[in-house]
Amino acid sequence: QVQLVESGGGLVQSGGSLRLSCAASANIFQDYGVAWHRQAPGKNREVVAVLTAGGRTIYADSVKGRFTVSRDNNNKMRYLQMNSLKPEETAAYYCNSRPFWGQGTQVTVSS
Repeated sequence: QVQLVESGGGLVQSGGSLRLSCAASANIFQDYGVAWHRQAPGKNREVVAVLTAGGRTIYADSVKGRFTVSRDNNNKMRYLQMNSLKPEETAAYYCNSRPFWGQGTQVTVSS
């Protein structure tokens, strides 16, 4: 069973930045890519950023220009750089590499 583990969440002030990491226990990103999702209390889970296996990036309109999904030479790691964070972006953030999901990391943006 492949495991995904997110880290890097925390408390940040409005306008601040965080970098989330997603670590995989096996080399799955090269086959499935990665998607970052978030879910705020009482709201549906939404996709915020995708990095496909082919290297294409896709962003939700609400985060374009502020969030960046990336990789490095470590094929088992993917990242989500989040800048200019807003209080309404407080949520649990999850990475997903089909069909596997991480447990989530909490991001809280204070006003």
